[in-house]
Amino acid sequence: MTSLSRTITISILFIILKTSFRPCFIVSSNSTPIPTPWPHQFHSILFMNYSGSLQIIDLWYDWPNGRNFNIIQDQLGKLLYDLEWNNGTSFFYTLDSNKECRTAQIEVGILRPDWLDGAKYLGQRHVDGFLCNVWVKVDFIWYYEDIVTKRPVHWAFYTGREAHVMTFEVGATLEDAKWQAPVYCFDHRNEAAGLTRQSLFE
Repeated sequence: MTSLSRTITISILFIILKTSFRPCFIVSSNSTPIPTPWPHQFHSILFMNYSGSLQIIDLWYDWPNGRNFNIIQDQLGKLLYDLEWNNGTSFFYTLDSNKECRTAQIEVGILRPDWLDGAKYLGQRHVDGFLCNVWVKVDFIWYYEDIVTKRPVHWAFYTGREAHVMTFEVGATLEDAKWQAPVYCFDHRNEAAGLTRQSLFE
């Protein structure tokens, strides 16, 4: 799997959460924790491991402005940019001399802050040195949250991909100029090579 394909796969994992399932709203008892909604803006560094394939993801989440940004460094590989907007438009590009860019129109936007509504509580478990409450969302993603700070600690996908949360800065924002895809994402060659919703799943 190429670096760009892995980048697109990460986005697909979250797309499935938004498009394939309707949230089930469950009334929890006082003894059953519920996951803390994501802050409307945050910055996080994630260490990703997928069967030994390693990445560092610089994640910027900005719900008020309808945008999400994953800056992805493959181990000894490319630096890739995955820029997602709430209107369903996503850009996957590099800023090197190759000027790679692919686009996708996926009809749905970024994850809502309450995207974990309806997740099933599984109890507590130690992971990455933290005691966490654990939830599973539609047998697709397992979400680990520190029981004391309520910060996310670890995500595990059914595919075997795991994210370790290294930093979590609530309220941190990225300057607006950094949210602009490069001009070559908008030329005719890249428009012709743009991804469709169907091709993302092929």
